[in-house]
Amino acid sequence: MEPRNSLDPVPSWIPASGHALRHVGVHFDAVRAIGMLGEEIAYEVMQFTDFRAGPIVRSGIGERSMYFLLMPGIAAALHWPPGVEVMSGGARGAAFVGVPALDGLTWPLDWRSRPTAESPFVDAVLLQEMAWLRTGCAVEE
Repeated sequence: MEPRNSLDPVPSWIPASGHALRHVGVHFDAVRAIGMLGEEIAYEVMQFTDFRAGPIVRSGIGERSMYFLLMPGIAAALHWPPGVEVMSGGARGAAFVGVPALDGLTWPLDWRSRPTAESPFVDAVLLQEMAWLRTGCAVEE
């Protein structure tokens, strides 16, 4: 039986198998956090949303980054703490994020949290709050 919050249909930016690079700012913006900071932010956002946070991609190589996928056009409008990188269509240069398929072999990428019909993107304001909280910085307006 298919879970009731599964994607139907699957968005065009999610590959059918393996993984693919997607141009940031077209289908989504992304916020990147590296290493333990990324893990901590992801856990806080997931816990706050009853583990239905929306799309969070985890890279299993190098710096082991977390990519939080947001609605296009919103990431650059918010102020982020040091250590958190905004990737949006308005940024200088082109940015790409690897997106894994929903099933099958996708290494070195996987879903820390999958997109659902109810949560097609990570809540940007919640993500921003959790990022400031986990960096230990005072929130700057």
